[in-house]
Amino acid sequence: MAQAAARVGVAHVVYVSVAHPAPVMQDYISARVLGEQAIAARKLTTTILRPWYVLGPGRRWPVVFKPLYALARVVPAWRDAAERLGLVTLDQMVRALANAVDAPPPPGRVYIIDVEEIRAA
Repeated sequence: MAQAAARVGVAHVVYVSVAHPAPVMQDYISARVLGEQAIAARKLTTTILRPWYVLGPGRRWPVVFKPLYALARVVPAWRDAAERLGLVTLDQMVRALANAVDAPPPPGRVYIIDVEEIRAA
């Protein structure tokens, strides 16, 4: 994708990656990081969204972990991971994607949107 986008002069790439580092899904994270590196190597104007888990229809079971996330946010040693690997809703993700399309970064720049910013969209 990065090679083709550079070849044809795509003005703005919106890439959905994944929050990292994380203790699980190492192969998936590695593949997404390779994608990010390919984009960076070609100096494409890009917005990268890094959700951890998107809650949507049929995929709401992680809601049971919300109390654990709340606890982790108040424990200093766990706070960073709890925020970086937090849950986002499908509505939040769609809004963040729409915002990314509507407001690209300056030419040649890469803008990374993490979980907290996805939630705020």
